Amino acid sequence: MAGPIRIAVIGLGKIAHDQHLPAIAANPAFQLAATASTHGEGVGGLPRFATLDEMLASGVAVDAVALCTPPQVRYQLAAQAIAAGKHVFLEKPPGATLGEVAILDAQRQAAGVTLFASWHSRYAAGVGPARDWLAEREIRSASIVWREDVRVWHPGQAWIWEPGGLGVFDPGINALSIATYILPHPFFVERSVLSIPANRAAPIAADLSFRDVAGAAIRMDLDWRQTGPQSWDISVDTDRGTLRLEKGGTVLTLPGEAPRIAEDREYPELYARFAALIDAGTSDVDIAPMRLVADAFLCGDRRIVEAFSEP
Repeated sequence: MAGPIRIAVIGLGKIAHDQHLPAIAANPAFQLAATASTHGEGVGGLPRFATLDEMLASGVAVDAVALCTPPQVRYQLAAQAIAAGKHVFLEKPPGATLGEVAILDAQRQAAGVTLFASWHSRYAAGVGPARDWLAEREIRSASIVWREDVRVWHPGQAWIWEPGGLGVFDPGINALSIATYILPHPFFVERSVLSIPANRAAPIAADLSFRDVAGAAIRMDLDWRQTGPQSWDISVDTDRGTLRLEKGGTVLTLPGEAPRIAEDREYPELYARFAALIDAGTSDVDIAPMRLVADAFLCGDRRIVEAFSEP
């Protein structure tokens, strides 16, 4: 399209301030045009609205919206934006249910706009090279260990413990977005054990077993009760040695090589991808990571554990 893409950010929480706003400001393909949020202040004197309704009714010129709200309210906002002819960037996960994402995909096709279900961890520096290396290898097994302290990374986020908030799968789906991208064969849930605090609706930990269509076993260990060193690591055993992705995909170690370490450019790469999709008139709505999470809940053995509270 001619000129920069005029974009509005909907939901001004931590992720918007930490990642979306800086990435938009650094990309000349975009121009921040407005914000909408039920709390907080506006940005740089730009139009600020309490709701998407108010923004659309105001007539402010906007070509696209980035939805940074909790997933439980994202469908209605996305459907409203699509109906108004706006391109839509969905923060991960793309929705609270698979059904609503499928409906949004159909709606965007009818409206002729771009819909981008973003998976930021796929844009970590080591992920693309890992995918290329694994494409020519026989996968024997894989291990995913995603252990972090919820009090450090998600303080005061009550929505994350509610139905649709995913609990420990909020970070865990990042690992699955990487695994579904780098592993050469599709895989499915064989076993799921969900540890749910007595006073919460979503799990604080999960132990999962997957198997790919070629027979390789994949184990996943998710835990929000980790203190001390945090772990965001994937290892893949192959016929040519073991590949390791650490620190969420930013550090890649191939057999016989020194670790490759690169700076974080996940959100700048996401916005470059969004601009390219809009320019090409196409969309990217991959639900593979979300489908695995849904299956983990569907067949999960739910075990009640100690209640969780914050200071």
